[in-house]
Amino acid sequence: MNPTVAARAVLATLVVGVALVLQTTVFPHLAWHGIGPDVVLLVVVAGGLARGAHFGMVLGFGAGLLLDLAPPADHVAGRWALALLVVGYVAGRVRQDAPAGVGGALAAVAACSFLGTSVFALSGLLLDDRAAGIPDLLEVVLVGVVWDLVLAPFVLPAVTWVLARLEPDRVPAR
Repeated sequence: MNPTVAARAVLATLVVGVALVLQTTVFPHLAWHGIGPDVVLLVVVAGGLARGAHFGMVLGFGAGLLLDLAPPADHVAGRWALALLVVGYVAGRVRQDAPAGVGGALAAVAACSFLGTSVFALSGLLLDDRAAGIPDLLEVVLVGVVWDLVLAPFVLPAVTWVLARLEPDRVPAR
């Protein structure tokens, strides 16, 4: 295995681990009506925007599996893995078409947050995982998007900076 690829994998795992710890320990105390920010989703979006669709999908799937298995998981395992895999792909594809800059990055975060949370919620409805109604799910999705937009200016530059340390010529300036 290429040393740069191995270092990128270790670094991505470390960043996802830190995001997972923050999401499961710190941010539940700041939640509004039980809805907090998806820091792991933001890391996947940043990875997809920085490295493309393939990297975003692999990062999303791995991060989703960790999120599915991390306590206090109360859902069928695999739902976050599917949602974040889709988010990583979409973020990587957006990288090619979105205008560079803060506006493009925030639009990508909003779209990916809406998409990822919706896939997670709809997969729960399909699997009969929760007895939540559609209006409740809509509130969760919209509040999640707002939370993610609030945290995006802090998370995206940090993750992009970390990824740029390994191969600075492959990370676009945003």
